[in-house]
Amino acid sequence: MTTKLFSHPGRAAMSALAAVAASGTAVAVLIFSGTGARAAEAPVDLGTAANFSVLAGTTVTNTGPTFLAQSLGVSPGNTAPGFPPGIVGGEIHLGDAVALQAKNDLTTAYNDAAGRTPFTNLPAELGGTTLLPGVYRIGAAQLTGTLTLDSQGDPAAVFIFQIASTLVTAPNSSVVFINGSSPCNVYWQVGSSATLDTGTRFMGNILAQTSITMNTGATLQGRALAQTGAVTLDTNTINAPVCLQPTGTPTQTPTGTPTGQPTGTPTGTPTGQPTGTPTGQPTVTPTGQPTARPTRTALPVTGSSGGEALLPVLTGIGSVAVATGAALLFLYRRRRSES
Repeated sequence: MTTKLFSHPGRAAMSALAAVAASGTAVAVLIFSGTGARAAEAPVDLGTAANFSVLAGTTVTNTGPTFLAQSLGVSPGNTAPGFPPGIVGGEIHLGDAVALQAKNDLTTAYNDAAGRTPFTNLPAELGGTTLLPGVYRIGAAQLTGTLTLDSQGDPAAVFIFQIASTLVTAPNSSVVFINGSSPCNVYWQVGSSATLDTGTRFMGNILAQTSITMNTGATLQGRALAQTGAVTLDTNTINAPVCLQPTGTPTQTPTGTPTGQPTGTPTGTPTGQPTGTPTGQPTVTPTGQPTARPTRTALPVTGSSGGEALLPVLTGIGSVAVATGAALLFLYRRRRSES
């Protein structure tokens, strides 16, 4: 008896198809269940603190022509020496209810940023690194050179840095964005104090537990918000962070849909149906039938008038002519044969 080593080709093909289908199902389960994928991080709500370029607990001091694009606030302190020569684009609130509310909102935002999970641990040095959106935890952060934040084409992408103690930058360091990142969605939660050294170009919202110092010529596109200590400035520029994601999306959707549907649908449907149907049917049917029938009945009357009497006469004359012709032909052939 011979043992077959190979199975039928059709069965092999069916087995291969079953394996492919099983693999596809497994991949689909992973995709739709979201396993291994991190959901997009929500922004940290700053509340009324978002109206301030600088908030401090005890005082804000300034040297030189510093410019703040938004408001300046201090609470529970009530002093801000150096303004002028410093310029405040918004309002100045020193120890009032507005500053107090902004400080309370800052505390809420600070706790929110500090509690975000899951997070990725990073080494202390951030310079020379490119990071994607997410939550990052660092013991004591320092920046030498350039930190690149890549939002991968999403201007609403969120970056949260949870720093346990201090944030310190080297002179002329910088934070830069690529692929649509927005400074308003970058949050630096600092467990103690932050220092931006001379010429640093920094981005994002600094939420410090204690104090913030910006050395000569350092710039910030964002906010310097300190809960309990002071904010110290020296010829700095703090511009409001740019947020692009809310613009344009909600306006176009509601405008076009409600206007077109009610106007077009009721007008066209009732007008066309009643007008065409009743008009065509009664007009064609009665007109064609009576006209055709009288015309056909007149034809037999015209043809039978005198025709039936002449037909036997003509038939008889024809028969005599044929018989006469045949007799003459017979006589003619007989005479030629005799001669």
